Amino acid sequence: MNLNLDVLKIDPEKEVEKLSRFIVDQVNTIYRRKGIIVGLSGGIDSACMVSLAVHTIGKDKVFGLVMPERESNPISSEYAVKHARKLGIEFREVDISPTVDSVVKYDWRDEYIQKLVPEYRPGYRYNISLPTDLLDRDSFNFYNLQVQLPNGEIKKKRLNLDGFHAITSFANIKIRARMLHLYAEADRRRLVVAGTTNRTEYILGDFCKYGDGGTDMEPLSYLYKNQIYQISEYLDVIPEIIERQPSPDTFSLPVSDQEFFFRIPFDKLDHLLFAWEHDISVGETAKVLNLPEESVKRAFKDFTSKNNATAHLRTMPYTLG
Repeated sequence: MNLNLDVLKIDPEKEVEKLSRFIVDQVNTIYRRKGIIVGLSGGIDSACMVSLAVHTIGKDKVFGLVMPERESNPISSEYAVKHARKLGIEFREVDISPTVDSVVKYDWRDEYIQKLVPEYRPGYRYNISLPTDLLDRDSFNFYNLQVQLPNGEIKKKRLNLDGFHAITSFANIKIRARMLHLYAEADRRRLVVAGTTNRTEYILGDFCKYGDGGTDMEPLSYLYKNQIYQISEYLDVIPEIIERQPSPDTFSLPVSDQEFFFRIPFDKLDHLLFAWEHDISVGETAKVLNLPEESVKRAFKDFTSKNNATAHLRTMPYTLG
């Protein structure tokens, strides 16, 4: 297979037709439910999924659930609600903060962060991030905890493996709490829970097991992020969401998906991932994407590492026999 800059271009109309057939089969034949529920995050993937659901089975059979918690970016709910209203679907907004706090208290998280960054106080904004210049230089995947002080100063603390897992465990509770609320609503209304994971996230493991990875169906998981945007434009997703920088929105201090996980700009990421998946040579990839070969090697190495480390996320629980 040859690599070119148009390799990710799709015919949105044909893809939507194929997706619609899959969705109808899932709802009517596999699950035999009344419709679809989508967790609306204010991001591109959930907006694409809910638009696709409405296109396929009609607005009266689609329900949206907006699930902010006390550290969410307020713009996320604003955009989610705006898009739901444009589609004309029934939706509900529920604050999941009490659910999160009932499992792992925010106070415990605050105490842990304060041990790492003594200047931290409850209410200060924080996130974790990786170096975003993987294509420019070789570097290790060391996460930094970043705390913003009231004067705007950022305090950083490099996280060891235990620190990284502790901080991400707090974030994952939020993601799993959302899925708990989605299934409570889905069971009551007899709806299919539609996932929103795209191929870029799926292959590299940027999703939470039994969180956003715990759904009834994943229609978008064969489409690269680049292709999600193509379909979203075809389905007329609101421009605020299309133009918004992708973000996990699980930390109080905003962080982009590139800063949190991918380390590579989105205008290069999917083409590099496509080349890696299809065993296209480093030399050809570098030439087509106008990148140094060392940059491509670093990207391929990072993809291999992420894909191997997250293989367990893409499998059912192991059993004997």
